[in-house]
Amino acid sequence: MKSEKNIVVIIPAYNEAKALPELLAELKHVMPSVPVVVISDGSKDATADVARENGAIVVDLPCNLGVGGAVQTGLQYACKYGYERIVRIDGDGQHNPADIPALLSHMEEKKVDLVVGSRFLGEKVTGVGTHWRKLGNIALAKFLSIICRNKVTDPTSGFWCVSSELAKYFACYYPTDYPEPEALSLLCRQGYSFSEVGVVVRQRQHGVSSITSIGTIYFAIKVFIALVADRLRPVDKNYARKNTKKDI
Repeated sequence: MKSEKNIVVIIPAYNEAKALPELLAELKHVMPSVPVVVISDGSKDATADVARENGAIVVDLPCNLGVGGAVQTGLQYACKYGYERIVRIDGDGQHNPADIPALLSHMEEKKVDLVVGSRFLGEKVTGVGTHWRKLGNIALAKFLSIICRNKVTDPTSGFWCVSSELAKYFACYYPTDYPEPEALSLLCRQGYSFSEVGVVVRQRQHGVSSITSIGTIYFAIKVFIALVADRLRPVDKNYARKNTKKDI
């Protein structure tokens, strides 16, 4: 695993003041020397203040950009300060920081540009959500597996580790509408590689998901349309993976 001085954790957070103290305490316990950057995405509560009080660096956005814009902001920060490995974890406490070393070790072992923490790998499947969300996730995973030519099991995971080279591309082009699945599609077209490792997703302790059963179907349809449209986007050769032989 890379030295902790070359690693940074970014947390996109919108109104997560209640969940952040415990999450930041866990991160400090697991990786005490790693800086944590909380991107408060136009939060209306005390997210930014709570993050500072608990030792995090805070980027306080003046308005809500959505998760894609918040993540992109965090990646721009990481690139500016030259970090080699950027870990993204959600601010709601569902991801266990104890799984971060596994993501980092997997990246070094497999020599890939992105490692995704998947709730669908391993012995215990957690955090699946409603029946409709499960079906939508399966369909999306199968479609992405085909177009990426690589097995995808958790296309909407917000828990991953990215290399500095891929981070430079995402800092400019990270998708904002449906960031997680679109990011997988785009990175493959640019010649980058990814892999998945099993993680445990915990129950949300504060707040509720904003996606309903009907919303899940609507979301899935829009994601499929966006992914098809992404196939028409030309490869940016300035950020293409070195020694890429062909456009995927």
